[in-house]
Amino acid sequence: MRVLITGGAGFIGSNIAFALQERYPDAKIYVLDNFSSGHFKNLIGFRGEVITGDIRDRELWEYLRRNFAFDVIFHEAAITDTTVEDQKLMMETNADSFRDLLDSALEWNAKVIYASSAGVYGNTEPPMREEEGLEPENIYGFSKLMMDRIAMDYMERFPELRIVGFRYFNVYGPRESYKGKSASMIYQLAVKMMHGQRPRIFKWGEQKRDFVYIEDVVKANLLALEKDVSGIFNIATGRARSFNEIIEILNRELGTNLETEYFDCPYDFYQEFTQADISKASKELGYEPEYSLEEGIREYLKHIKA
Repeated sequence: MRVLITGGAGFIGSNIAFALQERYPDAKIYVLDNFSSGHFKNLIGFRGEVITGDIRDRELWEYLRRNFAFDVIFHEAAITDTTVEDQKLMMETNADSFRDLLDSALEWNAKVIYASSAGVYGNTEPPMREEEGLEPENIYGFSKLMMDRIAMDYMERFPELRIVGFRYFNVYGPRESYKGKSASMIYQLAVKMMHGQRPRIFKWGEQKRDFVYIEDVVKANLLALEKDVSGIFNIATGRARSFNEIIEILNRELGTNLETEYFDCPYDFYQEFTQADISKASKELGYEPEYSLEEGIREYLKHIKA
């Protein structure tokens, strides 16, 4: 099996790379990354090859089509900073380049498993279901919705091509530290509190998110690889938890008693409440999350401390 992982030096991509390396030791795995937000340290121990390039570069896709043939593409490369407001850059990177990837997949007859986002739902009423409430609040969410529309168009026109899109909710876990300010609030709060600093969150901490641990996200990707299915799926736990709860769990696990500092939210496109309906992923992929928020944070803290 020959595998291409775009954004493979990033958070989710690098975790997928190591999971594939372990499960399929004979697979030939290539990581494609421009290292704008990915980091080489995420790939220490990776035994495959790295191709340096930007997914917006059409000459890159031509080069890949001339010189390679892949069986599966895990597409994680994207601008993931939801505060970026450059609409042209966001659309070119996240949406337009996706057509070049899908055209390449057609030539190779490769399965495509790509990262969408819960950002497509904006502030619509939870629980979020795949077929409804598609009202993104920012250009990031809109770009991911356009990716889904492109994917559905290709599924319709080329039914022999297997395409799986994952609307990730709030993913956290090892190898996200190099994302900087785009790293999960769980990571940012944990590091702050481990240094004895008070946690800071938007008033009044009751905003809720469906937090999903990276191990469950990787499991979903492996299920998509192994099953003969196409479609778009929510990947989450199906349970929303507040930021106040995160701080409570961190205080308990770290043995601290740090008081929360609240401040005004500066964004007018902030999602207040996300919670996924994961019944479609459960039925068609056999996906069931294994980690509760408490279990995920407990496991994650071991990595952060190390």
